Amino acid sequence: MSGVDVNLVLRSTRVVTPEGTRPAAVAVAGGTIDAVLPYDADVPAGAPLEDFGDDVLLPGLVDTHVHVNDPGRTEWEGFWTATRAAAAGGITTLLDMPLNSLPPTTTVDNLRTKQQVAAPKAHVDTGFWGGAIPSNVKDLRPLYEAGVFGFKCFLSPSGVEEFPELDQEQLARSMAEIAGFGGLLIVHAEDPHHLADAPQRPGPAYADFLASRPRDAENTAIEGLIAHAKRLNARVHVLHLSSSDALPLIAAAKREGVRVTVESCPHFLTLTAEEVPDGATEFKCCPPIREAANQDALWAGLADGTIDCIVSDHSPCTTDLKTPDFASAWGGISSLQLGLPAIWTEARRRGHSLDDVARWMSAAPAELAGLSKKGAIEAGRDADFAVLAPEATFTVDPAELFHRNQVTAYAGKTLHGVVRSSWLRGVRIASDGVLAEPTGRLLERDR
Repeated sequence: MSGVDVNLVLRSTRVVTPEGTRPAAVAVAGGTIDAVLPYDADVPAGAPLEDFGDDVLLPGLVDTHVHVNDPGRTEWEGFWTATRAAAAGGITTLLDMPLNSLPPTTTVDNLRTKQQVAAPKAHVDTGFWGGAIPSNVKDLRPLYEAGVFGFKCFLSPSGVEEFPELDQEQLARSMAEIAGFGGLLIVHAEDPHHLADAPQRPGPAYADFLASRPRDAENTAIEGLIAHAKRLNARVHVLHLSSSDALPLIAAAKREGVRVTVESCPHFLTLTAEEVPDGATEFKCCPPIREAANQDALWAGLADGTIDCIVSDHSPCTTDLKTPDFASAWGGISSLQLGLPAIWTEARRRGHSLDDVARWMSAAPAELAGLSKKGAIEAGRDADFAVLAPEATFTVDPAELFHRNQVTAYAGKTLHGVVRSSWLRGVRIASDGVLAEPTGRLLERDR
């Protein structure tokens, strides 16, 4: 160890690095990883040693899809509760979606309002997406220059009137503007015409809700998105993919050099339509949780690289909005604190490793957002870590979650993987469910 500036050493028999998992000692200096060294390397005099034994040292997770809803709908979540839940779940960096807050992040002034609210409350590093709506093409470049990581749009109604969807002409106009300054457009891809033509049967039956959000709505929207991206040489990202039918189309586009990336979410990869009880609207999200065979194909898409990353799409609401009627209930899954164990439980069952999980949930989201200091345990990166006991199990008790509204589709499930602690730039921010005072920073896009 170089020694002179090292002020912390973390050691484990299982450290997940870009080269694989191995015994190692990680030297930290000034909040940055100084070196990844052999397990038995000498510890500099005066540097504390944290030895995690056989618990796994992972890079801190990066969640690029979180609805914090603050300010304006803080009773739904809020930066204080969301970032505490993130820290408890091994997430050390999150990006906030431009809706369902009031105001939405569609102008620089609105971004500044949100940053002011977030700054004293952030337990993890926090960045912001901008929004692309029909009326704000002129605001996109100023928002980008103000540090947002890219722009989110909807192709079908968002569920809140202050964030309207783009039609195809508006999509092309916004995409061309964003491509002109090298930005990223991230897209809720469901075609409104397919949704309008689908059967709409209100009530508690999950089968009826599933029929109202058909796969064709996703497939058609993604096909159109790829065509626009190819024509404009634009960089686009498909949010929360649930239809495995779209995977061949996406894979072909990638082979052709279209700049498209794709995410899926823990609920699509661990929950199935067959297990959703009627009236259990804690399982409602848009697009919806689909059948087990569809889930198998999504995992195959992860394995072959068609799907790039896994992020939460944490979209909470107050308990009263989860009415037993799937048509009227708010759509969104609360999973911020549970994503890592949920995914690890299913990944290990399917023969995947924690190296895979770290790639999907840390390295790839960091790369998507251009967070060059995040996403890996290697020299020069921020000293952000999650310590996981991968063989340990726990049963999800909603009362133990840090989310503001303790409603979750994972209630009662037994999961593998207990997050022992989380570290942000070399400081322990969560330990066995006890949270430190907030030390998260507000992030802006790397210039």
